[in-house]
Amino acid sequence: MSTDHAPARPTRPIPTSESPHMTKDKTFALIVEAVREILPELADHDFAETDTLDALGANSMDRAEIVMTVLEEMDLDIPLVDTHGPQNLGELARHLSDTAAVKAG
Repeated sequence: MSTDHAPARPTRPIPTSESPHMTKDKTFALIVEAVREILPELADHDFAETDTLDALGANSMDRAEIVMTVLEEMDLDIPLVDTHGPQNLGELARHLSDTAAVKAG
């Protein structure tokens, strides 16, 4: 009886935190981290994807700084105006993760 095994079939890579593509969940976590950094009064806030930066008390300068911080963390070079469509944190996370995936090819 032989102990040789057939070679394993290649499988699709499973996304991990080391994956080159940023997932929506990881992007959401980066957004939350940036919000807490820029607005320290929200350190204990339980963030939801339906939260909006405006409702959380971020003024226009805060919002720009939060988004620029996340873009820098993601190494994503897009115009700030391209981030104005999403209506809440979940939509922003989806938009940024999708944009990163397209740019990564």
